[in-house]
Amino acid sequence: MSKNRLEELLRLSHEIGRENRKLTILGEGNTSCRVSDDEFLVKASGSCLASLEPEQVTCCRFEQVLTLLQDREVPFSNEEVDEVLLSSRINPGSKKPSIETMFHAWLLTLEGVDFVGHCHSEAANRILCSSRARDFAEHRIFPDEIVCCGRASVFVENCDPGLPLALEIRRQTREFIREHGEAPRLILLESHGIIALGKTADAVLACTFMADKAASIFEGAAALGGPVFLPQEQVQRIAGRPDELYRQKQLNL
Repeated sequence: MSKNRLEELLRLSHEIGRENRKLTILGEGNTSCRVSDDEFLVKASGSCLASLEPEQVTCCRFEQVLTLLQDREVPFSNEEVDEVLLSSRINPGSKKPSIETMFHAWLLTLEGVDFVGHCHSEAANRILCSSRARDFAEHRIFPDEIVCCGRASVFVENCDPGLPLALEIRRQTREFIREHGEAPRLILLESHGIIALGKTADAVLACTFMADKAASIFEGAAALGGPVFLPQEQVQRIAGRPDELYRQKQLNL
């Protein structure tokens, strides 16, 4: 297990899990990071992000976890999913990986994605549990939202956690990549929460915090007559401006 990667994953987890941020409570949310082409670290099931310890992080094999996402006529049963997740552990004595390990494993195979953070932001869920969820995903309302969260987000309609969610995240993310030519930075899950992706832990934190801020602003704007979305040509222009790209680099995004 890479010590530096583990330390960064713990830092990411603790920052997302801080009580005052209102992003998670109890055992909500999960985090992961790539260790090598073959292995990744993921939060163990039932652990709390705010107090996550090294022994509550499990190292898994990509190859075994990704077999669960193979196309097949008969879906894997819950028991079969558990069996594969347990067998994917590098150390058989380590804790059971989170049930969301499947989408973490697939997202960590995307170009430029080495860290993933998933949480249940109160601000974001006030929108994601409403009829305005898709509007929030497909539009941007201020420049820094573009810088930290990308020009648009993947939107995943409500579905059961575990394998069904992982398969739908993969399907919608592939469509996003075909349309935009790059991996997303933010995935919004209807009636569930948010997923931030990045090359570094800091990139995931920036995306998570900015998505939370954007949700609060969106909600306030909705109460004052409705948010005014930035025109798509302005979104594209800001996303490609040299000064914004430089700022992203300086912020380790």
